[in-house]
Amino acid sequence: MKPGETQRVPWIVGVSGASGTPYAAAVLRALLAAGEAVDLVVSRASRLTLLDETGISFRDAHWREDLGAWLARGADGKPGTFDAGPDALADVRYWSAGDLAAGPSSGSYPAKGMLIVPASTACVAGVALGLSKDLLQRAASVTLKEGRTLVVAVRETPLDGRTLRHMVALDDAGATVLPASPAFYAGATHIQDLVDFVAGRALDAAGVGHGLYRRWRGELGGGSRTA
Repeated sequence: MKPGETQRVPWIVGVSGASGTPYAAAVLRALLAAGEAVDLVVSRASRLTLLDETGISFRDAHWREDLGAWLARGADGKPGTFDAGPDALADVRYWSAGDLAAGPSSGSYPAKGMLIVPASTACVAGVALGLSKDLLQRAASVTLKEGRTLVVAVRETPLDGRTLRHMVALDDAGATVLPASPAFYAGATHIQDLVDFVAGRALDAAGVGHGLYRRWRGELGGGSRTA
């Protein structure tokens, strides 16, 4: 780093194979809108989910183009809903899930913390057990051992005893376990509102400012009024 330069300290965002790629897109857009740097890790399984839910093939060699198309798409599948051009993605760094020599695999790599959105039960188990089978799991293990913020947005239902025990283990290790459970008191009128609520709660847990949903103000009936 040259004298006078500010060290880049990103949020690591991991996307696992669970259904819920619109949650990840909403978190990524909000982080970038807040001026945060982002390091992105997309698991192999999540590529299949992304293709199924959006029709987008996420390719290592064309990740910026594919990410732009993904982030521009609304939760209802409509393309071009959001502005996600090259300028919006300027401070995103992408790491292949199979690259265990990547920056986020080491505790000496600067990072503010990590959000896994969405997190599959397999991902939850891997992180809870410290398996580090890919970069996503390894980065999560590093985040925990370094005492940094780790938010795990679990997207599955119903939950069996094994997954519940893994979630308790993550909580004991210092992670925030955040089920992808949208609320309705914020006056949702569109599927994007429900997605943004979950994304906003994940960012709340990470301490990142945003305006994704209307907060509770102690006034009954707020959810029935237009925000």
